[in-house]
Amino acid sequence: MLQLTSRDEAMLDWMNVVRLADVDAIRWALSAYQEDHDGPVSVRRANHWIARMAELGYLGRVRPVYRDRQIVWPTHQSSGRSRPRLFRQTMRHELAVASISARYLAAGYAWARDSRPGAISSHQADGVALLPNGHELVEVELTSKTAVRYSGIMRDHAGRLGRGDVLKVCYFTTEEVGRTVKREADQFLFRDVRPLLVVRPVLDLYGPPAIGAFDLQS
Repeated sequence: MLQLTSRDEAMLDWMNVVRLADVDAIRWALSAYQEDHDGPVSVRRANHWIARMAELGYLGRVRPVYRDRQIVWPTHQSSGRSRPRLFRQTMRHELAVASISARYLAAGYAWARDSRPGAISSHQADGVALLPNGHELVEVELTSKTAVRYSGIMRDHAGRLGRGDVLKVCYFTTEEVGRTVKREADQFLFRDVRPLLVVRPVLDLYGPPAIGAFDLQS
């Protein structure tokens, strides 16, 4: 009979946070739980883990015809939630968040959802990367927002950075969106906190992020 290991339990806990992931994310997340994690595990090992969790009933999986990798999610047995709608507009963004999150795991961080805003003017980041000495807000941007939305978001970032609530804010973007985020940050952030917002243009609309786990520590 197949049994869950401590690694399996940790991976399923992470899946319940990100809720949707592809094989690229699974490869990086699994590498966080091996001794020589100098890169992602192989596609074969990732697919083997997915198949084992699916056999146990903890993961659902599908391979859409328009993608070259499996997409997986926690089943109701694992999460208490129903199957996600896989073809909604936000799916590509959710998969990108999971891939960035997995790289943070491999770099030694923990990962959590940002707290829900307490006011209409507050902003919820895409995720929080946790270390013992503090945490970073993480934003994943595949498309640009309006100037009005960036105004509110940057002011929220400025408040949290100014209070010392977070160590820094990291944006993972496409090249085009990265230019927009930098421009808006230059406009709305004071000079003392502006260096604490970092833009990494490592995304495209279709492939995995062009960044490794140890790049996050620089």
